[in-house]
Amino acid sequence: MQTLTRAEEEIMHKLWELKKAYVKEVLETLPSPKPAYNTVSTIIRILEKKGVVGHEKTGKSYLYYPILKKDEYKKQSLKKLISGYFEGSFANMASFFAKEENLSKEELDEVLQHIKEQK
Repeated sequence: MQTLTRAEEEIMHKLWELKKAYVKEVLETLPSPKPAYNTVSTIIRILEKKGVVGHEKTGKSYLYYPILKKDEYKKQSLKKLISGYFEGSFANMASFFAKEENLSKEELDEVLQHIKEQK
């Protein structure tokens, strides 16, 4: 999978949320200050070239939709984060966040319970 820029990720999140949308609809959901219509349109076309967004032609307009599933992107992004910053070790990452976020014993127990449920 190709890496997405921050702007591309922001548009993908909107498309995942909206399921299908025209450029104008994506633009309306973006926070202020809003980018130009052409900027959003260009980012969506780049996402299409990367193979993560598709479209349907409706009259003179295009209705865009995500091809890449959010869970798949999440999984790939997390793997990249773990391999790049935590020597490929989930335990190293979990330990880092437990220390950084100063998790309580209850929160750590909750994390362990989620892990046990996944096995």
